[in-house]
Amino acid sequence: MTSVLNTIFRQCRSVHSTQVIQRSLSLSARCLTAKIIDGTAIAKTIKDEVKAEIDEIKAAGKIPPHLSVILVGENPASKTYIKNKFKAAEYTGITSELINLPIDTTEEELLKLINKLNNDDNVHGLLVQLPVPEHITEKRVMNSVAPHKDVDGFHTLNVGCFCVDEKAFIPATPAGVMEMLRRTGIETFGKNAVVCGRSKNVGMPIAMLLHADGIYETEAGDATTTICHRYTPPEQLRVFTKTADIIVVATGIPGLIKADMIKEGCTIIDVGINRVKDEKTGKMKMVGDVDFEGVKEKAGYITPVPGGVGPMTVAMLMKNTLQAYKKEVNFDHYKSSLGLS
Repeated sequence: MTSVLNTIFRQCRSVHSTQVIQRSLSLSARCLTAKIIDGTAIAKTIKDEVKAEIDEIKAAGKIPPHLSVILVGENPASKTYIKNKFKAAEYTGITSELINLPIDTTEEELLKLINKLNNDDNVHGLLVQLPVPEHITEKRVMNSVAPHKDVDGFHTLNVGCFCVDEKAFIPATPAGVMEMLRRTGIETFGKNAVVCGRSKNVGMPIAMLLHADGIYETEAGDATTTICHRYTPPEQLRVFTKTADIIVVATGIPGLIKADMIKEGCTIIDVGINRVKDEKTGKMKMVGDVDFEGVKEKAGYITPVPGGVGPMTVAMLMKNTLQAYKKEVNFDHYKSSLGLS
């Protein structure tokens, strides 16, 4: 009888010990915070790669790539973005110029200037800084930039080509997101991805790149991808995000994604840039679309704001400009059908 009781006691103690260990491991796992994806560091690596190529170009006695940027008006945020672009251009060896037009510039005047730059062989990359004033049609302006100089990747021909997995200029922010995932070693193949936001320049291209077939020229992600947007009911958004392995947020809504909306270990890419008032200091601060402090305690990987996607956008623009210079993207096979010279 005593032997039987001792056996039962040992078994109970073993079960209790196992439960304690499991509980301890569970608590330890919850105490681990997400790995921060350092967009600034990855962007620096990409810019160094671009710089190395341009150094070789200049060493061979050739002119370096040139980027022209048109700004209509005096939008302060646009000027800040352009300043960051030109700083990166100077670092990599890309020459650049800003053509700042008055805010009352007509659409026809702007199109005439774009056409002039399209036909200037010394201009390799060309972009019109958005937003443009209300009296100017954005899509018409984007489609007036020569596709082979369209380093923003906003021309309909570039959008159409990458949507069918053909070589194209991919918008810098979506390209930056994919490059972050690749260089961080985050697997996308067969994973569940959710993109919050469906803008034509950010959300839609990111979703396309995540879901498309990775064997073709865009080297896409092969993920099962869901797009959520302003009309996705909050309770349905939560259903999608709770099952996601990768969440990309680009909505412009501060703190939209919270810890109770994600599963443990998922990857969070925060594209949002929002200025809000700091309740402690009373000063303005920059935040993303994710509740960073809460979500980082549950996610596996997360990008900070600032220092995440922003620097990657600038770096990928430099990479696109180098591609334009090297004529790696061309549309010669479409010229006859589109009536291009």
